[in-house]
Amino acid sequence: MLHPVSDLGRAKAVYAALLGVPPRSDEPCYVGFEAAGQHVGLLPDGGPLGLTSPLAYWHVDDVEAKVAEVTAAGATVKNAPADVGGGRLVATVIDPDGNLIGLLQDR
Repeated sequence: MLHPVSDLGRAKAVYAALLGVPPRSDEPCYVGFEAAGQHVGLLPDGGPLGLTSPLAYWHVDDVEAKVAEVTAAGATVKNAPADVGGGRLVATVIDPDGNLIGLLQDR
């Protein structure tokens, strides 16, 4: 799940306390945690996606196939599948009501 934050340092401290682990990735543009099999990312000012609320990602076996499937069903692509490192592919689509849906494939 990605969370837009206004103050990365303050948010990092809160999520480290909440999750009980230090960040796995700690950069000025992104802080990521891995805890209890979940990934939690912090994006200053909504990051490149311009998030204004948290974004959950659905884990899928084949992100390109799932993008094709949901667009055929009526969603539109916001961000095509892209490699974000560590063997992870992500994409975002928008449902017919304007809700952002994240798709994630671990290779």
